[in-house]
Amino acid sequence: MTATMTAHPAPAAPPAPAVPGPVARAERALAPDLARGAMLLFIALANAANCAFAGQPGMDGTPHGAQRVVNFLLATLVDSRAYPVFAVMFGYGLVQIARRQGPAARRILLRRNAALIGFGLVHATLLYFGDFLGAYGIVGILATVLLLRRGDRFHRLVLWLWGLQTLYAAFLTVTALTGAHGGDAVLGNSPNPSLAAASYGRSMLDRLAEWPVHTASVIPFIVIVWLGIWAARQRILENPAAHRTLLRRVAAGSLGISVLGALPYALVAAGVLHLDPAGVEAMARVHAVTGEYGGPGYVALFGLLALRLSAAGTPGGAGETGGAGAIGGAGTPGGAGAPGGRGRRLLAPVIALGQRSLSGYLLQSVAWLLLFAPWALHLGGTWAALASGVAVWLVSLAGAQALSAIGHRGPAETLLRRITYRTGR
Repeated sequence: MTATMTAHPAPAAPPAPAVPGPVARAERALAPDLARGAMLLFIALANAANCAFAGQPGMDGTPHGAQRVVNFLLATLVDSRAYPVFAVMFGYGLVQIARRQGPAARRILLRRNAALIGFGLVHATLLYFGDFLGAYGIVGILATVLLLRRGDRFHRLVLWLWGLQTLYAAFLTVTALTGAHGGDAVLGNSPNPSLAAASYGRSMLDRLAEWPVHTASVIPFIVIVWLGIWAARQRILENPAAHRTLLRRVAAGSLGISVLGALPYALVAAGVLHLDPAGVEAMARVHAVTGEYGGPGYVALFGLLALRLSAAGTPGGAGETGGAGAIGGAGTPGGAGAPGGRGRRLLAPVIALGQRSLSGYLLQSVAWLLLFAPWALHLGGTWAALASGVAVWLVSLAGAQALSAIGHRGPAETLLRRITYRTGR
């Protein structure tokens, strides 16, 4: 008797689950893109002034007429108050990417943030020493390794840190005001050699020396990024209707601190308040510390604006908004958060720019080089800075809207996503 044995192939192993790619444009939420697109105007005004005066803070120390108003508004609303917005959203975006990518999140975030460091090095070498991309990359790596996997109790520490900083800001303010003495000191611009270099080659060498120092000096904004991480864990921007009261309190409280803390320095910048050099320096410290509150304040304000627009454009109530990022931040799922009707049409270019904020940011640096470098057009002064900042922002709005109309991402966003997700899509 013979036995017949039939071989059966071993069952195939189940395919590995696909790693989610970047969020599609249709999935993106309103609030983060609206905030990024609008706040790029403030970034443009601050950086154009820096380049126009070849130094910081980028103001005429002896303003006259309407220059006083410009200096006052820049010091009150823009200087040291725009970049914290992107820092908050950067932290928010880290959490959103981690949620979407699941087990692959750590690898993808490390690759993405390493790419940002590379972007920053190229940006600083070729265009502008005041680059923030490299700092975002470094902070992103630190946050990925040290913060993202922690529990809610640990992340509540950041609220205590902000509470302590608020007490410190109050102490600085009281000390500065009670110790102020009259005088004739004016604001002076601390020079940045790369902005005054006589040739492009010389400016590149200067930027290579300036960028590491600038990057190291802004790394402490990890505390602002951490606040964004905490907010993302609470899903505040995904469901702003449920956090309306919190958003209102943060907008009023944080922007109140930011504006009030800026007032003494802004009055000095406007040539209205006259102090001795020590008094000006003290007011500048208060201005810098309270500027960090502009981050959560403006983000909360745009969250409320997005909620209002969504309620007006979504049948039956407010849609959800979600997602965030910094300059070049990833979009994140959010739900029915787009406004409808007239509001959507009016804000479409701003939203489109927010979706392409990395490209818009880099475009600005190209413009500053051509407009203000001594070996190029060599424009300068308050009015050149103001006009250039607004004009470049408007051009970037038009470009972003044109790309949106044909369904294309910004070129910088496309490159960053290809590096991050290793896809040609």
